[in-house]
Amino acid sequence: MKFILKPLLMVAAMAMGINAVVTLPARATLELNVNKGNVEPMPIAIPDFQGGLGPQISEIVTADLKRSGLFAPIDKAAFVEKIANPDAQPRFDDWKVINAQALVTGSVSKEADGRIRAQYRLWDIFGNQQMAGEQFFANDANQRRVAHIIADAIYEKITGEKGYFDTRVVFVDESGAKNARKKRLAIMDQDGANVRYLSDGRAIVLTPRFSPNRQEITYMSYESGQPKVYLLQIETGQRELVGNFPGMTFAPRFSPDGQKVIMSLLRDDGNSNIFAMDLRSRSTTRLTDSTAIDTSPSYSPDGSQVVFTSDRGGGSGRSQIYVMGGDGSNPHRISFGDGVYSTPVWSPRGDLIAFTKQSGGEFQIGVMKTDGSGERILSSGFQQEGPTWAPNGRVLMFFRDSGGGPKLVSVDLTGRNEQPIPTANYASDPAWSPLLE
Repeated sequence: MKFILKPLLMVAAMAMGINAVVTLPARATLELNVNKGNVEPMPIAIPDFQGGLGPQISEIVTADLKRSGLFAPIDKAAFVEKIANPDAQPRFDDWKVINAQALVTGSVSKEADGRIRAQYRLWDIFGNQQMAGEQFFANDANQRRVAHIIADAIYEKITGEKGYFDTRVVFVDESGAKNARKKRLAIMDQDGANVRYLSDGRAIVLTPRFSPNRQEITYMSYESGQPKVYLLQIETGQRELVGNFPGMTFAPRFSPDGQKVIMSLLRDDGNSNIFAMDLRSRSTTRLTDSTAIDTSPSYSPDGSQVVFTSDRGGGSGRSQIYVMGGDGSNPHRISFGDGVYSTPVWSPRGDLIAFTKQSGGEFQIGVMKTDGSGERILSSGFQQEGPTWAPNGRVLMFFRDSGGGPKLVSVDLTGRNEQPIPTANYASDPAWSPLLE
């Protein structure tokens, strides 16, 4: 596998204590077409990696791939060959007999300088050849990241699509009695591990959103008594107010280049319009000017368009989805289904818009094409909302309250692979990070 590191990625990886050394494979024949409507999970064998930390790393890799719904890890009890040397060519016939199409072998060892070295090889069983081989050096704090990076590499090599496992999710952690919930900003790995709190819970926080190009989030807080939008540097904890506007500001999101924040501003007359603030100059541009409630803006990946919801079409509370130019030009409605639409968010691939919809007494998570056609519902429930995209545009995460409190759930674009995301407390308002660098 050819592993290309951009200069920025190389520097960031080294700063995180993760470096890659590459071995080049033979030409691979194994592939999984993820563009089909119904993808059969690929049987893949992942024996425990060799070394003291090996089983922990391979367990995380296995869990990542299984949770994607595209891979079906084979029970270790079915293995015929017991891998003694992960660098040696396996006995392909022993893996064919249990219907494994791919095999992952690996090892984890400790270097003299205290770092760990994790290496893996990906084998095409029916092609009788190695597809990829890499090794990584990391400090102890990045053991889990190494596993996620390996899972991403396997996912990309077989599907041709970028993975999404080496990512984080910022969300609102909710604890305490239902009528006195403590809401804290929190961040975790995409699989629910390594939870860290970013606020103390003294003020209600909502709608955290990641910057696309650095470890910064924007969110809404009630600490001043009314909602205001803030910026927070995740690693340093440095925080600042995004403009001291009169009235309430809410529903913030970053522009694709991270240089602007787009948000809604509620005036005293009850109208809500959409504004964009340049984070360098602090200049503000008004993008909508209507007597309706315009809210929940989200940029297209190239920044040329904005999707939002508005009730300007008539009917109290009957919001629909609209698209306009990134400068506020040509606003036009794209949703025409029954029900009330909210929280639209543009896919990072640019091909779809995800949304929440209330219809027939249910809350639904769905997607539509950017012109409003091809609407599909991926999940329905008593109360669920707030979709966020994985950075490869193949998976959505949202929150669902089935009674008692909200929990996080993911679903793929087929709607068939729904997975609970484990959290210690109730959780809402998830936002997926870009791939870590």
